[in-house]
Amino acid sequence: DIDQSRSRLSWEKKIYEDLNWLGLAWDEPVIRQSDRMSFYAEAIEKLDSYGLLYPCKCNRKDIQHALSAPQEGVSISYGPDGPVYPGTCRNNVTSLKDINSDFALRLNMKNALERIDIASFSYIEKGDGSAREVSFDAQDLLESVGDVVISRRDMGTSYHLSVILDDAYQGITDVTRGEDLRDATKIHVLLQKLLNLPTPTYHHHRLIRDSNGKRLAKRDDARAIANYRNDGLSPAEVRKLIRL
Repeated sequence: DIDQSRSRLSWEKKIYEDLNWLGLAWDEPVIRQSDRMSFYAEAIEKLDSYGLLYPCKCNRKDIQHALSAPQEGVSISYGPDGPVYPGTCRNNVTSLKDINSDFALRLNMKNALERIDIASFSYIEKGDGSAREVSFDAQDLLESVGDVVISRRDMGTSYHLSVILDDAYQGITDVTRGEDLRDATKIHVLLQKLLNLPTPTYHHHRLIRDSNGKRLAKRDDARAIANYRNDGLSPAEVRKLIRL
């Protein structure tokens, strides 16, 4: 719930109701990211002390404009967060204590890679009863990830930073999430190395799609589990519907 503009206690309650109905249980108490902002701030200060962060005021429109006329023969690269940031604000050296919530904080990828001095990275991917090692290198991070946002404006953190700190705090050994987040794992492995945190095993599952093949998403008002329940379907029928 780090994005308070998109978080509601009523929505949280519905999640619990749906999970209970499906027969799923979880550890208590539930950890809220909004209660852990001081932990995220501490990690940001550490990364800043390494000289790895810089303030950025660019919005999506600014980035798109900067990339709209690339050099001849050079195509726009896309990473986990969209177009790879062109480095417009990279030379900003403003101290963290002198910036306000209008700025985002980006990771200087080149400096980060130089600090840990690792040429190749890897993590274990599980699936279909097997496990394999997924590898990627420093050049891949520079070209296909770039200077990602570590702290979003008016938020004080980011998804990437929060999840790796939360996983370590809770002793998570296996992370299961959607295929659409596979490329983001590169960012998380790098941050784990920078902050000396363990790397869990990952499983990226196939996405659930509608009858037209489009993935279900809240932004598209995808059908809620509660709707199926109200229509009289059982938990077993919902599992069958998504081929579990």
